[in-house]
Parts: sequence; structure tokens; C-alpha cells
Amino acid sequence: MIPELGHFSLILAFCLSIILGTLPIIGAHRNNLLWMSLARPLTAGVFVFLAICIAILAYSFAVDDFSVQFVAQHSNTTLPTHFKLTAVWGGHEGSFLLWTFMLSAWMLAVAIFSKSMPIDFVARVLGVLGFLICGYILFMLATSNPFARIVPLPPVNGADLNTALQDFAFIIHPPTLYMGYVGFSVVFAFAIAALLSGKLDSAWARWSRPWANAAWAILTVGIALGSWWAYYELGWGGYWGWDPVENPPLISWLFGTALIHSLAVTEKRGVFKSWTVLLAILAFSGSLFGTFITRSGLLTSVHAFASDPARGFFILAILGITVGGSLLLYAFRAPLMKSEVGFELLSREIFILTNNVILVVAAASVFLGTVFPMAYQALTGDLLSIGPPYFNAVFLPLMALLVFFLGIGPISRWKRTSLSYLIQQLTKVAIASVALGIVIPLIVLLEFSLVATTAITLAAWISLSMIKDVLSKISNKSGLMQGFRALSLSYYGMQLAHFGMAVMLIGVAMASGFGSEKSVLLSPGQSIDLGDYLFTYNGSKSVTGPNYIAQEAEMSVMHGDKALENLYPQNRVYLATRTPSTEMAIDAGFTRDLFVTLGEEKENNALSMTLYVKPFIRWVWLGSIFMALGGLVAAGDKRYRRLRRRQTEKAAMAGKAINATEPGLQAGS
Repeated sequence: MIPELGHFSLILAFCLSIILGTLPIIGAHRNNLLWMSLARPLTAGVFVFLAICIAILAYSFAVDDFSVQFVAQHSNTTLPTHFKLTAVWGGHEGSFLLWTFMLSAWMLAVAIFSKSMPIDFVARVLGVLGFLICGYILFMLATSNPFARIVPLPPVNGADLNTALQDFAFIIHPPTLYMGYVGFSVVFAFAIAALLSGKLDSAWARWSRPWANAAWAILTVGIALGSWWAYYELGWGGYWGWDPVENPPLISWLFGTALIHSLAVTEKRGVFKSWTVLLAILAFSGSLFGTFITRSGLLTSVHAFASDPARGFFILAILGITVGGSLLLYAFRAPLMKSEVGFELLSREIFILTNNVILVVAAASVFLGTVFPMAYQALTGDLLSIGPPYFNAVFLPLMALLVFFLGIGPISRWKRTSLSYLIQQLTKVAIASVALGIVIPLIVLLEFSLVATTAITLAAWISLSMIKDVLSKISNKSGLMQGFRALSLSYYGMQLAHFGMAVMLIGVAMASGFGSEKSVLLSPGQSIDLGDYLFTYNGSKSVTGPNYIAQEAEMSVMHGDKALENLYPQNRVYLATRTPSTEMAIDAGFTRDLFVTLGEEKENNALSMTLYVKPFIRWVWLGSIFMALGGLVAAGDKRYRRLRRRQTEKAAMAGKAINATEPGLQAGS
């Protein structure tokens, strides 16, 4: 009976979303205050009923209710409790329910924190989001009901959760990634609301910026967590494989990065209006594209959900209606997006535009490399693989060019920047960056490397230009602390994110260019050198886990005369499905990781294994943390709160004027 309550709650959420997706938008068009005022309570209702759905599905997993088909397919009586609860998003139906619930959470946040905005604009924003969530819930009810029953005889023990998902990262990675993904739906809704209202001024960009920054920061964390998970779980020693299911979040992230820069220009200078709206549509489209890729049945991947192709057609229809309709509206409103403010060829506007073009081209290259093999197979029936060589050859040079402009953009000036000013500001920075790029690899790696020199030069270029810009901005203040306090949180957030890019750049270059690995066959007591480290295999033993048995090897490691912590990699077999799995052992460090993964056992108790030394690989995720913090710091800029207070006062005064002159409007006439 309890799963039926979840199904009923899903139906009620669908009914409320239909009303939310229609009446507030019609009310905004007809200036009907009553219909517009329904948007916030309807949003809260959708959130509550979807929260009930999530809670009931989690309860079904917790009590091993295998009469629910989704529970039976993704859980087992021996599965640890924390994995039973997180198995809610371990398959297609539950993960899409989580996706939809998180969209409702973003909607509720908009309803709560938008009280200073005009009621007609809020009604349009929530109405657009209601239309989206209506389509998502209809998709679940029609093709992917998470509460479907198995009748008449449910299984006794159920199947099991995918062994790759029985990991801590699975608890936090999908929710974070989804939260960032659907966050761009909010910015999309703001853009569509501005198009519907015909008021494409700087106000909508100002209202959108905190939401865009927050969504971008969360998506950054989600992608970084996925990279970290791939690194230590899949056992190949890498952190990014250009998997077709990994790529769509990156595409959305690239569009989102361009969007947050374009929003800043639209707000401050009133230009790039059409560019900003288009980027909001593209960032949202990337999230729907990722959903289509993982749920269409087109791909077989560790990340993908094997699904009926009919579900893919349904999602493709949602993609076509929402994106196609928004682009049609965009074309119809194009005359309203002309900018009256000008700028010269050498200006901050041009540098930001250049960066955005690079980001869009990079996203397009990733999209092409992801989609082309699928299209080729559909047309010819033959398989075609596009792997890291293509992506690295196209993507990495674009990112190097992007980093070069990142050092120039913040120092340049709005509207017009003289070439002599840029030369004066950046000549010493350029010389120092090249010097550091040459010297640091020689000191740290004791060898010259073009890859390391280029990466460290670009990282130093970003960092030193950032320091130069900060010092020049506080030099005109009466005191050092006063100068730092005068800078806004959005400025600090920008510089923190750029610094994170520099840190990540070093990590990617060092780990890719100077990592070493060796596949060996060792008997107990044998040792092998790898770089400056001596690995010794001390033997193995059997280990029993809550739902698996494992062979655990013991590896001792010496660095010169210093003994490091022992490593304990495992080969597991999960009892419910007899599925084998490998658990890596990693000794993590600030400047290097030691990584051991096991292979098959041979005669005389010898084990095949692969050893890795990964220099500076932690800097990849450290840089991601800095970037995400930068986005959150920028989203918390108090300037937006001051603007909201002023707008609240104006809205209150406008409301009084309306009540005094048009009392009938309050009743919805």
C-alpha cells in the first residue's frame, strides 16, 4: 500500500505542475494578479509531493520491499543499509525521480528568494519551470514509474546494486551532478521569462547571475567528484576517459562558464543580450542532452542506464519541444536584443567575447566527438570509435588559448583599453611567467619538459596577472585593509575561480606528462622499483565483507630509507551475483599518489598487478575546489542583496499605487 501512496503523490505532483505550467504564465500575460500569485504555493506543493515520492521509494529499499520492481532490480537483502538508501538513484527510474525532485528544490528556492522581483516575472519563471517538470513527471508516469509492482510473485532476495556503484562516491556524486545539471534550468527559465515579457534589459541578467553562479559551482563539484570516482574505482589510473556519458556534463559546464561571463557583461554594460540568452538555452540543452544520452539505450557505459529506446524518443521529444520552442521564441524576440552601448576592438568586452567563443567552440568539439560515432553507426551499421587522441588534439589547444586570455581579461578596462596600458601592466608578468615555467620543472622534476614548461607558464600567467590586478585595484585606497574590503565578493569569486583553473592546469599537465606505471607479476617477497619508490609484495589473505569475499594483497613501499604506509588492494567477488570487482589501494599525497591495482592470481601464489606513480594528480581536484568556491563566493555577493532590498521597496510602492488606482486588479479582474 505504501508504494501506491508514492505513485499517488507522483500523480498529484503532475496535476499541480500542469496548473503551475499554465495559469501563472497566462496570468502574467493578462495581468491577472490572482493567477500570478498561485505560482509560489503551487511550486511548494510540487516539491512536497515529490519529496514524499523520494521518501517512500527510500523506505521501500530500506525494508527490502521486492514487490516494487525497481527495488528488486537494484537491491538485495545483503546490501549494506547505506547503499540500500542510495540505490534510490542506482537505476533509471529512481535517478530520474531524483533529477525531478532536485528541479523542484531549485523551483522552491526561486519561489522563496525572489520576493523582490516583479510578480509577473516570477510567475513566468516558475511557470516555465512548471512546464519542464510537468514533462518530466509525465515521462515517469508513462514510461518509467519507480513504483511499478511485480505481481503475483516477487523475488525473495532481489538482484543487486551494480558493484561499481557500491562505493562512497556514489552516495554524493550523482546528487551533486544532478543538482548542478538542473540548476541551469533556472537560468533557462529566467531567460525565457525575459523573452516572454519582452523586457530584455540588465535587470533579468542581474537576477539570474547568483543562480547561474551557484549552478555552475555545484556542477563543477559534481564533475570533479565523478572524475575522482573514476580515478580510484575503475582501476586504470586516470581521471577522465572522454566517455560519451562523461562528456555531456562537460559540455554543459563549458556553456555555463561562457554564460556566467556573458551575464556579467549584460548586467554591467547592457551588451551581449542575445549572446547571453542563447548561452542560457545551450547550457540547459546540454543537461537534456546528457539525460538523453544516458537513458536512450544508445550507449553501453558504466555511467549509462540500459533503457528501452522508447524512453529515448520521449526524452528526445521533450528536448525538441523545449529547446526548439525556446529557439523559436529567441528568433521572434531578436529585434528586442539589440545593444545601444558600444565598445572598441580592444576592451574587456572583446576579451570576454573571445573567451566565450573559445568555450563554445570547445563545447561544440566535444559534442561532435560524442555524437558522431552514434550517428555513423546509425547510418552505416559500422562501429566507429573517437577517443582521447581526437579530444586532446582539439580540446587542449583551445583551453591553452582560453588560459592566455584569462590573464588579460580582468586587467583590461570596459569600453576601451589602450594597447600601451596592457603592455605596461603585463610585460613583467609575461617575463616572470616564462621564467617560472622554465625553472620550476627543473627544480621539481630535475629535467626539462615542454609540456610542463607550457603548463606552468600558463598557470603562472593566470596567477601573476591576478596578483597584479588585485594590487593595482587596492593601490589607490588609503589603507591595505580598506582596499581589500572595497573589492566585491563577485570580484574575489572570479579571481578564485581563475586561480583554481591555474592549479588544475598544473595537475593535469604533471599527472599526464610525468606519471609512470608498470605492470608486473610478483610472488610474495619480491620487489620492484618504480621511479623513486620500491614496492614489495608481502603476500595476500582472504577477507570477508558484508556482502562480498575478497583476496587482499599487502604491499609495502619504501622511498629511499623511509618506509611509507602499506597498501592493501583487493580482488572482490560479490556474493549475490558472483560479480568480480577490483578495489584499488592509493597512498594519496599533496605532490604525488601511489596507486596499486590487482590482476589475476597465477601459479606459485604470484599476482599480476599494475603500479602507478601519479605526480600532482590531487591538484586536479584541488583546482576544482577553488573554482567551485569561486562560483559560490560570487553568488553570495552582498550587492545582490542590496539590490533586492531596493527592488522590494520599489515593488511595495508600485503595489500601493496599483491598489489605489486599480482595486479590481487585486481580485483578478
